[in-house]
Amino acid sequence: MTEIYGITVIPENETVHSLYKTGSNKRILLISGLAILVVISAIVALCMGTVNLTITDTLLAVGHSCAVSTQDFLHNYLPSIASVYDSIPITIPQPENSQAELIIVGFRLPRILLAIVTGMCLAIAGAVMQGLLRNPLVSPFTLGMSSAASFGAAIAIVLNLGAFMSAYLFMASDLAIVLMAFLFGWASIFLVYYFGRSVISSQTTLILAGVVLGYLFSAAIMFLKYISNDEKLREITLWLMGGMWGASWQAIIILIPITIVCFLILERMAWDLNTLSAGDEVAKNLGINVEKIRLKGLLVSTFAASSCLAFTGIIGFIGLMGPHICRMIIGNDHRYLIPCAALTGAVILLISDTIARTIMSPVELPVGIIMYVIGGIFFMFLLKALRRGIY
Repeated sequence: MTEIYGITVIPENETVHSLYKTGSNKRILLISGLAILVVISAIVALCMGTVNLTITDTLLAVGHSCAVSTQDFLHNYLPSIASVYDSIPITIPQPENSQAELIIVGFRLPRILLAIVTGMCLAIAGAVMQGLLRNPLVSPFTLGMSSAASFGAAIAIVLNLGAFMSAYLFMASDLAIVLMAFLFGWASIFLVYYFGRSVISSQTTLILAGVVLGYLFSAAIMFLKYISNDEKLREITLWLMGGMWGASWQAIIILIPITIVCFLILERMAWDLNTLSAGDEVAKNLGINVEKIRLKGLLVSTFAASSCLAFTGIIGFIGLMGPHICRMIIGNDHRYLIPCAALTGAVILLISDTIARTIMSPVELPVGIIMYVIGGIFFMFLLKALRRGIY
């Protein structure tokens, strides 16, 4: 394309369809590059820690563990296929470091997967909520979800619900904090939608309702901290800082299906989100049930975010940073923005968690501290870019 006297002229050999296809290919290429970056970051993170491992030992540890797990699964559940699998003359040797497989598979890999899944869910939730409410500052935290989840976790800690569950329900004591944080986090969006919708059906009142409920839950958290003893106060404070201490294969098995299902549902809503960007009246005239789409999107995105935060504690800025970065480089089309934001959020949180557990090794910092530093620097850059008219 060329510009003559301020008018854009499209050459004859270029059509609207070809330009659209070129733009789509560039976006797909960028998303593919981000996916490769996630894999590279995960491999580097697996190598780094209190005990540094070589890339060869790391890959062999993962490969050998996967081969053994696959073989055990086939022998236990699919013996007919197991005989074919055993006949394949491909073997993955064990790593030279005898402790590599235990360190990688037992500790680092579930933590890294939890960081990836959490970063994806928070960034997706932020991108969808911003699209639904047409406000770039909306995230799971500005709508009060983080305060509600924190309140649920604080109740579980103060009332010692973990001891009750382990004694009478034969469940792990840590599960009480996870369940309470998840239930309160997800229930918060019902309260936000109820109070916001009862006044006037608009995105502004929904945001205000989320801010007000966030303050109320924050006040309740401060009260619980005030009446807690030193041990429980420390536990509440540590949970509020956020971290990957709840990483386990059980958590990964729960969160991966949730993440996939929520992503697919929200990705199918991309066209509706694009239409909503033109305004509620335009969307209604095009036959979209705005209230239904808004409620569905808020519920699904909150479900994804609260599921992850129940295991990690409060981690901020991902829901704001991921979508903002992607809009700068990929645009506002939610078909590409949602997967791009997911991968960007995964990279940001994975790198932040790697820094948190290695910068003062063997002592681990809460990843929330690192995220606040990165988030503050990012938004100072964003304000500077806004002043210059770059963004």
